[in-house]
Amino acid sequence: MMKGTKKLLLPGSLLLVFLLCCSTCSAWFGSSSSNSNKHKTISSNYGNGRRNSIPLDEPSSSSSSSSSSSSSWLSSSLLNQYRASSSVVFRVHGNVYPVGFYNVTLNIGHPPRPYYLDIDTGSDLTWLQCDAPCTHCTQTPHPLYRPSNDLVACRDPMCASLHQNEAYECEQPHQCDYEVEYADHYSSLGVLVNDVYLLNFTNGIQLRVRMALGCGYDQLFQEHSYHPLDGMLGLGRGRSSLVSQLNSQGLVRNVVGHCLSSQGGGYIYFGHVFDSSRLTWTPMTSTHFKHYSAGPAELLLGGKRTGIGNLHGVFDTGSSYTYFNSMAYQAAISWLNKELAGKPLKEAHDDHTLPQCWHGRRPFRSIHEVRKYFKPMALSFTGGGRSKAQFEIPPEAYLIISNMGNVCLGILNGSEVGMGDLNLIGDISMQDKVMVFDNEKMMIGWAPADCDKIPKSRHANI
Repeated sequence: MMKGTKKLLLPGSLLLVFLLCCSTCSAWFGSSSSNSNKHKTISSNYGNGRRNSIPLDEPSSSSSSSSSSSSSWLSSSLLNQYRASSSVVFRVHGNVYPVGFYNVTLNIGHPPRPYYLDIDTGSDLTWLQCDAPCTHCTQTPHPLYRPSNDLVACRDPMCASLHQNEAYECEQPHQCDYEVEYADHYSSLGVLVNDVYLLNFTNGIQLRVRMALGCGYDQLFQEHSYHPLDGMLGLGRGRSSLVSQLNSQGLVRNVVGHCLSSQGGGYIYFGHVFDSSRLTWTPMTSTHFKHYSAGPAELLLGGKRTGIGNLHGVFDTGSSYTYFNSMAYQAAISWLNKELAGKPLKEAHDDHTLPQCWHGRRPFRSIHEVRKYFKPMALSFTGGGRSKAQFEIPPEAYLIISNMGNVCLGILNGSEVGMGDLNLIGDISMQDKVMVFDNEKMMIGWAPADCDKIPKSRHANI
């Protein structure tokens, strides 16, 4: 995950009560463990001097009422039918600039409390800054999360999915210690716990779903960076991501999607929402197995082929901007300089909002004022077949208007920030498109969409 020059994750029971007399009913999903001790002490030692002892309060008695697995309550056919027809949609807030991120509100805990989470398709783990107590935490819009004592064991498959290999150490067998690090050197240390998420499904049912999340008690962050957030919402392909956990409980298809509005806001969803025949599709690749990666692709500039191919792109909502590798970036800069020659735009050397900015005769107020000076870019994915899936990046999907009234290029040189040959497609280039990541069919789809219209059911139109 990246913000500006930030964040790409480094390799690192079903009780369903139908109330026929009302449109919304509540149920418990998942399993929980109870503990008769008033407090539990958790010691974490990462060998780098960052330690913590965490007293965890015992959950209320109602949290231990869901001890049965989903398969024991519903037949497989009924469960599949439920999964095929259900989805969860969240309203999104934020924008590419000047906010720099998109976030959703999730209600977590018992009783459920609201938290603002940064949406990140580039990472798996969902975590909250937590009062365990907290060694290092940023300022948060809500009180720090108080973790449950339903601990994930060190050798649990969920814990194993967070480690790079199977040979990881278990200093405390009863708990899962984790560390996640992002490309901007932001990191979180903590312990994996299970807790309740209160979710509203589009079929009118409200569920209390028990799933894993990280209790992050030690964060490292950039000194001057401040985002009013409580934690991270991991939407990647790994086992610990929320969509994977919901799918494993039979609640939704393993599909995650989002629609980010250029006007700010939008939505994300888990499960089946859109008619797949209306989208352009390309296969996911296994090159970056934890990320939504597609390729190879050729860069098109102004509708013309550049000969720069074999580009693999990672779609990452954790990145505000798009990053090309050095060759593609330099080609784009050269093309832009030629396109802007003789036009009333000059380089704005005094504007440091982004590396490349231009000023006009007077300050610009919107992209629409400068769109006529720029042409679209595109990535043409071959998908291993004859047909080509073209991901178009129009000017409004690679430009911003800075606070100084200049137009700036929202495509950056990824090679300069240690991304090597990776091409990262960030929020700016996915605006006003519905993006669908189908982990069951291993496909990535997209189509132009009005992201201000929140879908109410799986029959939503694009």
